[in-house]
Amino acid sequence: MAAPLIVSIPHSLGREEATRRLKNGLTRAAASVPVLAVDEERWEDNRMIFRVRALGQVASGHLDVADDHVRLEVTLPWLLQRFAEVAQAAIKKRGNLLLTKR
Repeated sequence: MAAPLIVSIPHSLGREEATRRLKNGLTRAAASVPVLAVDEERWEDNRMIFRVRALGQVASGHLDVADDHVRLEVTLPWLLQRFAEVAQAAIKKRGNLLLTKR
């Protein structure tokens, strides 16, 4: 089994505000990426558990919201592992946009 892709994004919003911003973030992100579809997204306290589909492959993981950072962990199928570096950069960029103070 492949090692999970882990992305940590710092923020200064506090847990409650970061969670509020992220609640619709995955669905909006998927809408802007034509090859990405959200199969499951559910929240349990400060953890979002998700399953997405891209290029016919399923990836699953979770996102934990802390007071000063968000940590995303996703296990990619072998086909999508080739895009892990690009995915990591895109996740960081989108996450920073969502979590930047406004």
